[in-house]
Amino acid sequence: MGRLYGLATLLLRDKDLAEDAVQEALLSSWRGIRALRDPDAWDAWLQRGVVRACYRQAERDRQRSLARAKVVLLREPSATDVSGDLAARDEIEQGFRALPIEQRAVVALHFYAGLPLDEVARVMGTPEGTAKSRLHRGLQALKASFAASDRQARQRERSA
Repeated sequence: MGRLYGLATLLLRDKDLAEDAVQEALLSSWRGIRALRDPDAWDAWLQRGVVRACYRQAERDRQRSLARAKVVLLREPSATDVSGDLAARDEIEQGFRALPIEQRAVVALHFYAGLPLDEVARVMGTPEGTAKSRLHRGLQALKASFAASDRQARQRERSA
């Protein structure tokens, strides 16, 4: 249950929405347990249910999610902030939130859940090529976000 909640939290970036999505997925899985033909595929089947529940939850809360994703922290780090870890984590969080949920799902399943791409594709119910392209596009978008953030930081340093 913890991994499912962790996956949902990564995808939705909101603990309450993640709880709702996991609950919806578990309830749906329980109701549709007869559709599971291969008991060995239980984990992938349940993860697919969580991903789909996250998609539905994100669609229901699309406007709220978009507004939250556009929030940018514009404050300078304080002089007492000796660690760049928090700033780096914020930068990663902002880049991850900006990804479309399909790309977020592939990145989370591959890097957080540690699934190989063929398994990610199976969990998401897509061809492996689709999973690969979503992962590639997601990583490219994250790189672009980090590069833009670096450029902004250098410009702030020059103007200071």
